[in-house]
Amino acid sequence: MASEEENPALSNLPEESSAVVPDDELMIDNSSPIQPTLPIIPPVIPSSIPVLPPIAPIPIVPPRPLAPLPIRPPAIRPPGVQNGEMRTSDSDSDEEELSPTGTTQEASRLVRNAAKAMQEFMMKKRAAALAVPTNDMSVRTRLRRLGEPITLFGEREMERRDRLRMLMAKLDSEGQLEKLMKVHEEEEAASTAAAEDAEEEFVQYPFYTEGSKELLDARIDIAKYSISKAALRLQRARRKRDDPDEDEDAELDWALNQAESMSLNCSELGDDRPLSGFLAMEKCSLPVAKIWSVPQVTKVCTLKGHTERATDVSFSPVHNHLATASADRTARLWSTDGSLLMKFEGHLDRLARVGFHPSGKYLGTTSFDKTWRLWDIDSGVELLLQEGHSRSIYGLAFHHDGSLRSI
Repeated sequence: MASEEENPALSNLPEESSAVVPDDELMIDNSSPIQPTLPIIPPVIPSSIPVLPPIAPIPIVPPRPLAPLPIRPPAIRPPGVQNGEMRTSDSDSDEEELSPTGTTQEASRLVRNAAKAMQEFMMKKRAAALAVPTNDMSVRTRLRRLGEPITLFGEREMERRDRLRMLMAKLDSEGQLEKLMKVHEEEEAASTAAAEDAEEEFVQYPFYTEGSKELLDARIDIAKYSISKAALRLQRARRKRDDPDEDEDAELDWALNQAESMSLNCSELGDDRPLSGFLAMEKCSLPVAKIWSVPQVTKVCTLKGHTERATDVSFSPVHNHLATASADRTARLWSTDGSLLMKFEGHLDRLARVGFHPSGKYLGTTSFDKTWRLWDIDSGVELLLQEGHSRSIYGLAFHHDGSLRSI
């Protein structure tokens, strides 16, 4: 009874369904299959329905006000002319003939584009007719003269030249190119004239100096010596031309013998201070101001007399003499035993080089006072002073014939 009260669905079933049939009276029909019976599941009724929280209301944002449309003044179309008569009426037919605003703007834009394209075409045509320099340095100079930047970022030579071409075409179309170039040419001409005037202030005309009688005698003596030496040189040149193999073989044998016999002979400390020059001759060598004998490498004498450092030394090709140049603005002539023979004074700055004439009678000196001088070693007289260099003179050399000298 308790089960029937709990499940009222079971109480409604007929009573025959609950009768008990004995096992011996149960008859099974084997001809039909047994149908399975589904269990009856009572429905589950929830005790209470959950209550959902209320949804927050969506805020209502008022729409943003739109900007007012601009008020355009009405387009007034000028009256047209038909058959020689002016139309002044505002009839509907006139309003229909007026073009819309969009069509008018499109037409004006096309007209502007066409004018711009024509202007660019004429600009390119004008630029192609202009003469533009091809050298990159000339292009840079022209841009500088026109007041434009020389080089833009990532710009190359051809691009720079094209930019100059278009710039010149633009100025030419505006009528300013000739005027601008003329102004720059006048400025350059003025600067060039100023530079020439400044140069003329220093040397306005060539000048000559009167030579002494000693110089005339020295020139005659040098000419006689040079002519005889030149004759011997030409004779050797003709012999070499007639038989080129003779002198070539002799020179080759001499060079090979010198190379085979070359070896380190000696090594010696020349002085306490760094050496500035070395010159060797047949019987002795000279490191600046000391004479050493060869091959024993023994010091023969020390040349003392200069108050400043010695800058050069030279041996006479004829006599047993040697000359030294110094920063004390003097040159001195010495014998190989160390005795002073002659002192040459006259330079205004330190001496650079000293050298003997091939005849052995004359001595040349160069100096930082931009001059070179020729001296007579017998009398110590200054025979010649030549100037003309704009900077200091460092070198000095005489031709083997004695007719020329180079500095």
